[in-house]
Amino acid sequence: MSKILLLALVGLGAQLVDGSLGMAYGVTSTTLLLAINTNAAVASASVHLAEIGTTLVSGAAHWRFGNVDWQVVVKVGVPGAIGAFAGATFLTNLSTAFAAPVMSLILLSLGIYLLARFTTFGLPRGNLGKPLRKRFLGPLGLVAGFVDATGGGGWGPIGTPAILASGRMEPRKVIGSIDTSEFLVAIAASLGFLVALGSQKIDLVLVGALLVGGMVAAPIAAWLVRKVPPRVLGSAVGGIIVITNSRTLLASDWIDASTVVRYSCYALILAVWAAAVVHSVRQHLADRVEPLPAGEAGHH
Repeated sequence: MSKILLLALVGLGAQLVDGSLGMAYGVTSTTLLLAINTNAAVASASVHLAEIGTTLVSGAAHWRFGNVDWQVVVKVGVPGAIGAFAGATFLTNLSTAFAAPVMSLILLSLGIYLLARFTTFGLPRGNLGKPLRKRFLGPLGLVAGFVDATGGGGWGPIGTPAILASGRMEPRKVIGSIDTSEFLVAIAASLGFLVALGSQKIDLVLVGALLVGGMVAAPIAAWLVRKVPPRVLGSAVGGIIVITNSRTLLASDWIDASTVVRYSCYALILAVWAAAVVHSVRQHLADRVEPLPAGEAGHH
């Protein structure tokens, strides 16, 4: 019972972050499932099945708050679904001993990217209102969908920063559109896992716990996206993902680091993480006190 409650709380926390940052539900949830020794393919399958419900509720909430661009949803979501189905099939054909470290490596890379991206650059502000081209969104969706299914997360960490970096959409619309399009990715990935794994290997209680927690948080997160500083949240979540997946990799057969090496690495990561969060808070406060003049916004 305590495990089910924990998973429901993880689903709630992960969706609060995902709905307000546009990423990290899958990365956060899968990281925890790997930490409690869940099979890599089963972990990703469980998260994607739960995401069918959470992304549906989240998308509806974002639409209600005016955070969705439906053209972007279609142009990035359909290629994303194709990539996700392919990624699910690929992951289930890897051996369990090989898949867990591979998934942790993907998640670690995404965590480092999140931490560095939001701590160093914050949110871009130029080119607002210019159209996003299909030749950009199509390949982006294909790659993000494949990584998402293979790594148990990645749709948001790849898709959201890539569209934010263009500076062509308001952050709240980027987050709402990516969250909504993830519904298509979750369905395709789940179908891929069900075809390759079979339903008997998936723990529906685990899926249900993640789903309930996520569905409770989804409408709150869609409202929070207007209130919470994404820069600070990005740095905080990036650090959690980095330290958790570093633990998995350092203890794996690939590295098998000694206790001294492991704890030295943890101490270093914690120090960098703390500094990153403090820096992000300071930058956020500085940006609030001294907003950029309109003519300089594109150069930030």
